[in-house]
Amino acid sequence: MPEYPIFNCKNSDDVIKAVREHRVELVQFWFVDVLGTLKSFQVLPGELEAAFEEGMGFDGSSLEGFCRIEESDMIAIPDPATFQLVTWRQTAAPIARMFCDILEPSGQPFAGDSRHCLKRNLQAAASKGYSFYVGPELEFFLFESATSPKPLDAGGYFDAPPLDLAGDIRRETISCLRSMGIGVEYGHHEVAPSQHELALRYADALKMADTAITYRVVVKEIARQNGCYATFMPKPLFGENGSGMHVHQSLFKNGRNLFYDADGDHHLSREARAYIAGLLRHCKEFTAITNQWVNSYKRLVPGFEAPTNIAWARRNRSTLVRVPMYKPGKEAATRVELRSPDPACNPYLAFACMLAAGLKGIEENYALPAPVEEDIYVMSATQRRDRGIESLPGTLEAALEAMEGSALIREALGEHIFTKFVENKHVEWDQYRSQVTNYELERYLPRL
Repeated sequence: MPEYPIFNCKNSDDVIKAVREHRVELVQFWFVDVLGTLKSFQVLPGELEAAFEEGMGFDGSSLEGFCRIEESDMIAIPDPATFQLVTWRQTAAPIARMFCDILEPSGQPFAGDSRHCLKRNLQAAASKGYSFYVGPELEFFLFESATSPKPLDAGGYFDAPPLDLAGDIRRETISCLRSMGIGVEYGHHEVAPSQHELALRYADALKMADTAITYRVVVKEIARQNGCYATFMPKPLFGENGSGMHVHQSLFKNGRNLFYDADGDHHLSREARAYIAGLLRHCKEFTAITNQWVNSYKRLVPGFEAPTNIAWARRNRSTLVRVPMYKPGKEAATRVELRSPDPACNPYLAFACMLAAGLKGIEENYALPAPVEEDIYVMSATQRRDRGIESLPGTLEAALEAMEGSALIREALGEHIFTKFVENKHVEWDQYRSQVTNYELERYLPRL
């Protein structure tokens, strides 16, 4: 892949100058709907100045979770800090992209804009002096096509060639991401056949949500160029591990990691312990956001490394929250890892809900239960009950029920997104439960 410049634009003048100097042919304006699906339209360079000043109008009535037809006018305002070349398209005339904030015609932020939702929650944290950093691990599968989940290899965790046959695809993907200014720490084969992961270097939550959207696009585009299909579907293969999005997170204040305390238990501060307690107490309420598809709950079952039990630990990967071991001299790396989300979620909404839950724990000084270092997967139901270990919702319907009763998540998302999301997911659940599956035909038809 050729060398591409990495931009650090501060304002509209920087973008217009970069477009001119690099002879950019088109600029894609990116944003997502309430489900986190990427939407885009292309803008010619000559329209950029007006786009920065006035925004670009579009019809929002056809986008999931946006608005009704009688209130359809929306305005997209590009964020100059997100300007980068689209490096998977190696053409003579470069194409760039910018993420957008969505406004009402009045100039007010649109309540259905996922990016604004995250910004609003980050501003609430900033009012207390906090900066929120996240580092997600988005797993994915590579298949022969989009119509059949046939793996490309039979490799397992950290396998190398010849068992891992996608090393070159991961290398191209990493190169493309880096050329767009996205830091990648490492890539490797995951546990399931043809399953992979690239670990992204942590960043502030807004930048990381933009990065997660870009990551999903780049992974799929590089796979397509290599004649295969990449999917972030949480559980495409029966009997194999599903794809998760473990989210490492931390709060900083005055340039210092607020989660570290040299004298605290496990080197965790009071704030860190209360933050973890917030995640544990409210996780049922935000599971519909972090695991938003019917298929998400085929991954959240015992036996496949996906956490189903509401507990925390340091080394134990069967718990919902894990605290990576402290390393001397690495105080800034102190963090907590939420292991339940999957990579098909809307990252803006997911990060907003995690932050809201953690901050609620800090504000109310929630007490953190003792860590569970034993393997919860081998515990009986009675043993889990005696230890006070509850489980995540087992279906999308159950997750929606927990979400609908949550004042915290309603406030974090705002009334518009909360209502539109719940409405959409009830439709999905009703459509799913009315289906007759091959499992049912094979199991019941010969017997009844």
